[in-house]
Amino acid sequence: MLLKYKKLWLSLGGLIILTISLGSLMPPSSVQKDVFLIPHMDKVAHFIAYFILMAWFAQIYHTNKERLYCIVSFSLFGIILEILQGLSGIRQTDLMDALVNIGGVLLAWQLTKVRFNLFLVKFEKKWLNST
Repeated sequence: MLLKYKKLWLSLGGLIILTISLGSLMPPSSVQKDVFLIPHMDKVAHFIAYFILMAWFAQIYHTNKERLYCIVSFSLFGIILEILQGLSGIRQTDLMDALVNIGGVLLAWQLTKVRFNLFLVKFEKKWLNST
């Protein structure tokens, strides 16, 4: 169940983290402002971002202990980014955003427990001829 290209998958995971960080801390673009005029669209974006984050790393780390570490880390990451938003003077801290972030993490964790838990392993075996 080991990944042959684990460094590649971790690097892509790092890009997900970087994208979430930049998207959370940079001033909103005009496109973001327009999209977020749709009711609750910011919450949907938060949920999807953290769902993808957890789902990705759950493909790399398979044990319960590793996944628990991811749950705690990504939940704290979302909370810390919300606090930093409030300190930035550009955005504001939103408790609901932090809760939605955690919800995305938890749903991804649950789904990777029962369904999509070995996607990258299967991908490597089928498409990258990994043994």
